[in-house]
Amino acid sequence: MNITANEVLDAKGLACPMPIIRTKKAITNLEPGKVLEVKATDKGSTADIKAWAEGTGHQYLGTIVEDGVLKHYIRRASDHEIKAEKKFEHVIDLEELQQKIEANENVTVLDVREPAEYAFGHIADAINIPLGELDDRIDEIKSDKELFIICRTGSRSDLAAQKLTEKGMENVKNVVPGMSQWNGPVEKNN
Repeated sequence: MNITANEVLDAKGLACPMPIIRTKKAITNLEPGKVLEVKATDKGSTADIKAWAEGTGHQYLGTIVEDGVLKHYIRRASDHEIKAEKKFEHVIDLEELQQKIEANENVTVLDVREPAEYAFGHIADAINIPLGELDDRIDEIKSDKELFIICRTGSRSDLAAQKLTEKGMENVKNVVPGMSQWNGPVEKNN
């Protein structure tokens, strides 16, 4: 498939949230209707960019994988199509989540990182459903408990929390800043 982009952004080697941060900045420099190609190696960037584009009015066109590089294509929205980017308002910090876990409160931790990230360190009993699989696996999440969404930095979990509440889930909180700052115990998949 040969796609011509009006501008190319190199985000290879960068981990979440940097590919999306650089995408946000680069797309503001494009004229409406123009296409941005984002080259990334972070597997989670596909779900991040798609969810961000849907939430802001830009058009996610698709992703092509070529020699291990993800090439994401986004069409810049016109000024009247752009939606203000919103942040999920219900957040909890890491210390408060750790206290709830240590007190054996009835909580569910949903880790929306990619399986490899999860395997190298996650909160005990956390459910791992990557952001990109959330729509297809939502039925695996019990909605009778408080639901704490976590990722590496709080960006993917913010998008996941918004998505889940739009689908009718209640008692959802985004955990910030995420596993990159978690000081509690972790489990690893061997």
